[in-house]
Amino acid sequence: MAEIRDRNQPHQVQVHPQYRYDNPAGVGYGGGGKNYHGSGPSATQILSVLTLLPVGGTLLALSGLTLAGTVIGLLVATPVFLLFSPILVPAVIAISMAVAGFLSSGAFGLTGLSSLNYVLNRVRYATGTEQMDLEEARRRMQERVQDMAGYVGAKTKEVGQKIESKAHEGQVTTART
Repeated sequence: MAEIRDRNQPHQVQVHPQYRYDNPAGVGYGGGGKNYHGSGPSATQILSVLTLLPVGGTLLALSGLTLAGTVIGLLVATPVFLLFSPILVPAVIAISMAVAGFLSSGAFGLTGLSSLNYVLNRVRYATGTEQMDLEEARRRMQERVQDMAGYVGAKTKEVGQKIESKAHEGQVTTART
């Protein structure tokens, strides 16, 4: 009997607003990812849909036209391919073999050149001529550095003299006034 009495007693009902948590960034909604069921899309969302709808429709129409053109071209070309397949298949095979021959000859040529370069470098290293090349390069570099240092020193001296003459001219003009 106690159970029946509890069911018949009035209950208090509390109503809480419902939040949407499926939009974590809160983009376009009131803020913080919360959206009350009563509010609609924002003005930004409406404008973006109105802007992208014609673009999407145009792209969809173009893709449909492309598909239709492809199907029509395939329908027209299939009988031509079937009629000329005794000629086309050997021609494709011959062309592909020629291309493969050119590519392989180029690859063999590069392999031969790199092998020749390797052997030449090994011979240079064994005979010691490589050291002479390094010494000559080092000597040239030192000469260039010395030339550049002399050039920079001369330019610095020239600029210093110009500054000194300008300063002297400035002192003379201030002394006159």
